[in-house]
Amino acid sequence: MPGRGRRRRRRPLAGLGFAVKDLFDVAGHPTTYGNPDWARTNPPAAATAPVVRSLLEAGASLCGKTKTVELAYGLTGENVWYGTPLNPAAPDRFPGGSSCGSAAAVAAGLVDFALGSDTGGSVRIPASYCGVFGIRPSWGAISLAGARGLGPSFDTPAGSPAIPRCWPGSARCCCRRMPVPRPSARC
Repeated sequence: MPGRGRRRRRRPLAGLGFAVKDLFDVAGHPTTYGNPDWARTNPPAAATAPVVRSLLEAGASLCGKTKTVELAYGLTGENVWYGTPLNPAAPDRFPGGSSCGSAAAVAAGLVDFALGSDTGGSVRIPASYCGVFGIRPSWGAISLAGARGLGPSFDTPAGSPAIPRCWPGSARCCCRRMPVPRPSARC
């Protein structure tokens, strides 16, 4: 039989769709960073951000980019240039935070999970406003290469999973192997 004896590579995110905040590079597409001047003065991305590439290699399907506040700087989710995403949980209220489009896409059921970034609540705030989970990994656990940031010493890729069980699989695909620190004897 063809393929007999060969092990198939497990693709833990096969069948799941995701979106990324419009500050992560996707090869061949502009990264607007929520600002038309940024989009106009920067060429389309030459490469896909490693975190996005990891999710694709794990079998997830990229459905598109989501709106972000201008230059990822804001807590309400408003973007005067591209519009404010609708908060599916409370349409008369702001979606909150710079990863507002990611949380709104998950809350609306458009994707299974979404990738955002979090500096001071940019994923967690919109997740709470839109009624979904927002997860911020430890700083440095996931590479922010290929993304525009706000505060490099605080920024980290983060996410909003629609189904809590899909986040561990996506996190395992993106996280670097890091040594576990030993507790101090003084603790």
